[in-house]
Amino acid sequence: MENEKIIALFLDIGGVLLTNGWDRTMRRRAARNFDLDCEEMNDRHHLTFDTYEEGKLSLDQYLSRVVFHRRRSFSRDDFRDFMLAQSEPMPEMIALISSLKEKYDLKIAAVSNEGRELTIHRVRSFKLSRFIDFFICSCFVHLRKPDEDIYRLALDCAQVPAENVVYLDDRLMFVQVAGAIGIKGIHHTDLESTRAALADFGLEA
Repeated sequence: MENEKIIALFLDIGGVLLTNGWDRTMRRRAARNFDLDCEEMNDRHHLTFDTYEEGKLSLDQYLSRVVFHRRRSFSRDDFRDFMLAQSEPMPEMIALISSLKEKYDLKIAAVSNEGRELTIHRVRSFKLSRFIDFFICSCFVHLRKPDEDIYRLALDCAQVPAENVVYLDDRLMFVQVAGAIGIKGIHHTDLESTRAALADFGLEA
């Protein structure tokens, strides 16, 4: 229907355009690399990471709580550099979204849970602002998915009705929460299924 034409895409970053910023696999890798107790690090991570993602802690403060609560044989810079180096692009997904933006003149918004330093590093390193118009990231707006208000804020910033938006996320629950306020969703699992789902919404690459 014409009044439901898709004019905007909302996208998660980690798991859709890039690898995750700092997930369990990466923490396990860091524990091996720096000879840390992985279980202890994960426990401390889960107690404080929400606060970091909401922009209420700096990365240095997060590391003080999770890693540097005791003397270490390595520096903060060593650990921080390791964290940042874990991010890798998903070039085919980036190419798909970029081509759809150009073809259909779409508004593109990132709706992401991520800490400030990780977000800024990833946006700059992978030049995400070339095709993403604005970033509704938890560290900037002090809201985290699955809070419905982060999606409402994205709609307000885009000035687009919910029925004219498709949202891509690799976490099904986040897609379902966005759907509860009228945003169409695609649970991203791989390139080809997402390409097909976008085509079903009239967005053919």
